[in-house]
Amino acid sequence: MQKKKKPLLVMKFGGTSVGDAERIDSVAQILIEHSREANVVAVVSAMAGVTDALVRSARSASIEDGDQWRPESQSLVKRHQQAGEKLLPAGERAKFMSTLSQQMMVYENLCSGFSLLREITPRAMDTLSSLGEVLSAALLAAVLRSKGAAAEAVDAMDLIVTDERFGNATPLTQETRESTKKNLQPLLEAGTIPVVTGFRAATREGICTTLGRGGSDYSGTILGAALDADEIWIWTDVDGVMTADPRLVPGAHMISEISYLETLELSFFGAKVLHPRAIQPAMKAGIPVLIRNTFNTACAGTKVSARATSQHGVRAITGIAKAALVAVSGKDGLSFPRLAARVFGALSVEDVSTLMVTQSSADNVLCFAIHEADQARVCAKLEKTFELEMRHDSLVAIEATPHVGMVVAVGEKMRGIHGLAGRMFGALGRRSINIIAIAQGSSEISISIAVKSGEVPDALKAIHEEFEL
Repeated sequence: MQKKKKPLLVMKFGGTSVGDAERIDSVAQILIEHSREANVVAVVSAMAGVTDALVRSARSASIEDGDQWRPESQSLVKRHQQAGEKLLPAGERAKFMSTLSQQMMVYENLCSGFSLLREITPRAMDTLSSLGEVLSAALLAAVLRSKGAAAEAVDAMDLIVTDERFGNATPLTQETRESTKKNLQPLLEAGTIPVVTGFRAATREGICTTLGRGGSDYSGTILGAALDADEIWIWTDVDGVMTADPRLVPGAHMISEISYLETLELSFFGAKVLHPRAIQPAMKAGIPVLIRNTFNTACAGTKVSARATSQHGVRAITGIAKAALVAVSGKDGLSFPRLAARVFGALSVEDVSTLMVTQSSADNVLCFAIHEADQARVCAKLEKTFELEMRHDSLVAIEATPHVGMVVAVGEKMRGIHGLAGRMFGALGRRSINIIAIAQGSSEISISIAVKSGEVPDALKAIHEEFEL
């Protein structure tokens, strides 16, 4: 009788899930439990707060007389050392301490270089900022071995191949697939649990890159797609995808099933459950993604798949409290197509995503929303782009409106349902919330509304109540 093939699960664990010795021990138990019935690949973030500390260290080192990185070094060593002492027997502890010593030497060499040059290069920052994942993977693999499981720490630099866009690299799909199968398949066939570093990757030449902040989710789905996994599980500190942020909307509740497109839209507009790019590899491969809570393992969580289960239009709402509106107006001498081309060309150079776009071709006005943090550099870039027109002929005017918030209603079944926007207007009107701008996504699964930043919580509650989410 042919032996039944085990399913393959890729499980990603976030920073709070591996935040201290107790949490790491719980993660090890989860992996051991599921490895009895399935082949398991673990992907880990740095311990909560470690990446921020590493970035702070780099910035401090690059400032004249900045020496905060030295005590930060001691703090990082102490935190990982204490976790190792609590969790590991002598033999495994010695191996882990050797890894810790090696990585802290890399840390000190990089910070010394930043201090000497008074400069941080993106390439060097990628190496420094991802050291926490190397330590987490080494520690978790050691804990698994100490509990009797076969486990090996694997650096994602040997798996995920990317372009050379340091700080926010894009994976090269086919090369990543070949490299991942080559390096992980033998471990899985031997019954070993690979514990892979999240967040980091490498160029074709083997130079360290990172996938953007929060990119460990992305690492998990990239590897899941490369391995043709049966499921990808994202372990975090919430039960799953919610109908709204429960901190702002007390009546929000968990959604048991949601579609890829709905999740993609929610994550783009600020929902914190997944990295904005993370859903794409799973969606393309058709692999279900489960969002689960390491602090509440009894909860089944949210399943993300191709199927849209709700028939009621609006599925969930999300919001961005800190946005800005930028309006670019052109006179008759500059046609709207030329105006739009130059505006979006400027945004492309700055690598800025727009949250919503509206236009008035008759008045030659293009209005778009961006994150408030991008406002200064976007306006500076636009002023440079239209410098001649603004200086000589006043053909172009640029106006920025700060302190704007975005409220977005999402639902794959919103297509074709009459009156949804009207109900949203009515709900906001009854609370005297003024709408600054509105746009519907081209996929027709979202409606975005701009309001005053301080009115975002009330707007979310109003829409949540209106659609009885």
